[in-house]
Amino acid sequence: MTSVAIIGAGVTGVTTAYKLLARGMTVTVFERQRYAAMETSFANGGQLSASHAEVWNQPATLIKGLKWMLRKDAPLLVHPAPSWHKISWLVEFAAACRHYRASTQTLTRLAMASRKHLLDMATSEGIEFDLVRRGILQVYEDAAGFKAAERVTSILVDAGLDRRAVTPEEIRAIEPSLSGRFHAGFYTATDFTGDIHKFTTALASACERKGVGFHYEADVAGLRPTDGGVDVLWHGAGEAPAERDHFDAVVICAGVASRRFAAMAGDRVNVYPVKGYSITVEIADEASQKSAPWVSLLDENAKIVTSRLGAQRLRIAGTAEFAGENRDIRMDRIAPLTDWLRRRFPGVSTETVVPWAGLRPMTPTMVPRVGPGRRPGVFYNTGHGHLGWTLCAVTAEMVAADVAAGVSAN
Repeated sequence: MTSVAIIGAGVTGVTTAYKLLARGMTVTVFERQRYAAMETSFANGGQLSASHAEVWNQPATLIKGLKWMLRKDAPLLVHPAPSWHKISWLVEFAAACRHYRASTQTLTRLAMASRKHLLDMATSEGIEFDLVRRGILQVYEDAAGFKAAERVTSILVDAGLDRRAVTPEEIRAIEPSLSGRFHAGFYTATDFTGDIHKFTTALASACERKGVGFHYEADVAGLRPTDGGVDVLWHGAGEAPAERDHFDAVVICAGVASRRFAAMAGDRVNVYPVKGYSITVEIADEASQKSAPWVSLLDENAKIVTSRLGAQRLRIAGTAEFAGENRDIRMDRIAPLTDWLRRRFPGVSTETVVPWAGLRPMTPTMVPRVGPGRRPGVFYNTGHGHLGWTLCAVTAEMVAADVAAGVSAN
């Protein structure tokens, strides 16, 4: 039986484990944290959004990044401190602007295909993850923003997405609790939301019940491709020397650490840690529950998204920060999220607000790296950026098929 190691127990690693298990493989997952889904898969925006599949590779994004460098509350903040990794990534990002349309359509199609795989997994395993299937509403305050969104929408629709323009009156009908004046918006009824952490931990438990081995608090010190597979050198918390286990294949799903593991395997995978922030608002009182939105939102001017996670929680997320592998939660980045909530939903209590920050592993093209590496037995499922929750289920299916084909060929 084919043995496969997975590096990382975030949403991409756990969905990959599930898909490999379904193909009859023996799977072992190595995770440096004590539990699954404790890093970028812990408290993201919650949206499974084909409607948000537009890549950022446009000259306007670069201009905004330069203009906003000194604004602490900027939606996109590029720290001026130079590093070779940041510079090389930005150069490749700029070069990828010529593929903007093709990359956006690729991600849109992947996002639409991913929906069924994810929902099938949840149904098969009886996973409850605060699923809300009320679509995603994107709102625009001015004509210029809406005009730009019309151009993006034409690309998304050409890729097969069902997305329609809505008037200010329709915006109020779709989500009556939303305050403010809007020029227009777009609504995608087929998108939905859910709690990534609940889903991932429940799926990890299902995998474990079915025979997947999980090594938590495991430090993977080395990957050594051999003629007959891959050796994984690792040790548990406080253990030394490292153990060496042999596998027929390894799938690297390690988020921002994927670049380091790829180098061990002889590959270059240029993922950069793009920090995102969120707040989770406890809405235990009846007034807040009635005032909070159920429909998921994207406020394009503020670059902020919302997801309702059951009756008593609301997730607000946004911002992108290029500051290297820095996990600090900066309150000057959290404050705009809380302020936005007060402005758009004044009836929601902000007495209990839990801040969070996570590092999105983003490739310069914004298209994830999925498939084999240069050496036999080495595979990747990483670099999903802000669309990890949206794309995880389909990329897990893709890489599982690649592993099955690659191992049988050898």
